[in-house]
Amino acid sequence: MRVLVIPEDFRYDQYLLKPLFERLFQSIGKSRARVRVCQNPLLGGVGEALKSERIREVLDQHDGMMDIFILCVDRDGNRGRRTRLDRIETEFGNDRTFLAANAWEEIETWTLAGLNLPKDWRWEDVRREVHVKERYFNVLAEERGVADDPDDGRKTLGEEAARNIPAIRRKCPEDFDALARRLEVLLGTLRAEVPRTFL
Repeated sequence: MRVLVIPEDFRYDQYLLKPLFERLFQSIGKSRARVRVCQNPLLGGVGEALKSERIREVLDQHDGMMDIFILCVDRDGNRGRRTRLDRIETEFGNDRTFLAANAWEEIETWTLAGLNLPKDWRWEDVRREVHVKERYFNVLAEERGVADDPDDGRKTLGEEAARNIPAIRRKCPEDFDALARRLEVLLGTLRAEVPRTFL
């Protein structure tokens, strides 16, 4: 099974999304899933990632080569973002498997959910924060001594967090776990419909 994760900007998000999705698929019984993060075209931000014409560019380049497409963007405090994602799913999901998710409030939140956080941090505060990257993720990267890495610590922290998928699902029920449950249902359905070489 070939999975393409489509981030709003791969330059940093790839280091978090690839290990998270590889481990997520392993945890739901698809250890042979090949996960790629879309790097071409570079969407360059959530505004571009939510445009139909930009998504069409991605699909035109990768259709026929992927079995599942997953668009992942930040919610950024925008409670109406899910509505836009639902429309995108309807638009592009008719003739392919296309899912869309928005991390509350940023992709970095999913990573933080899988890590041991400083004792004086409350998860409820992290979860509520719109600017998670600046207020928490970057601070933790500094404390852990990885902030000066070329990826600002994302590779190290992303791989570490991905080893704790159950915690991420438990702490992020509205977004990460909701997507995981949709994938479980989808893959249960696909098993009867798709040749086993894809599963």
